[in-house]
Amino acid sequence: MNKSETNIRVRYGETDQMGVVYHANYATYFEVGRTEWLRQYGITYKSMENNGIMLPVISLNIKYKNSAHYDDNLTVKTCIKKIPTASIEFDYELWNDKDELLATGNTVLVFIDMERNRPTRCPKYLLDKIEKGFNSKN
Repeated sequence: MNKSETNIRVRYGETDQMGVVYHANYATYFEVGRTEWLRQYGITYKSMENNGIMLPVISLNIKYKNSAHYDDNLTVKTCIKKIPTASIEFDYELWNDKDELLATGNTVLVFIDMERNRPTRCPKYLLDKIEKGFNSKN
């Protein structure tokens, strides 16, 4: 269960005058994938923040392969390859309905204790769920 797939329809406002998705929107698509990946474990950013944990992005890498266009139905494939410690690393693939790989990406986020404003280890409640997901068949 360390993988998820999320569908996104490209909106007009995400494109340029030629109908091509503006490059910065790929980071937003990855964020949607990451948010839904967490949600499959019953975790939201809001619930983590209510428990005193923030999860800011400290690294973002995107490799563009093909263009996405207005009204394309995209699939964001999101996964992690290792158990998180004080940070969590996500890998992404963005595909269109024609089975064309549009982009790959990677983000690293760090767990921050909001009270101390310092990095902290992955909360046990999340770590337990993720480890269980790693031990089940994907």
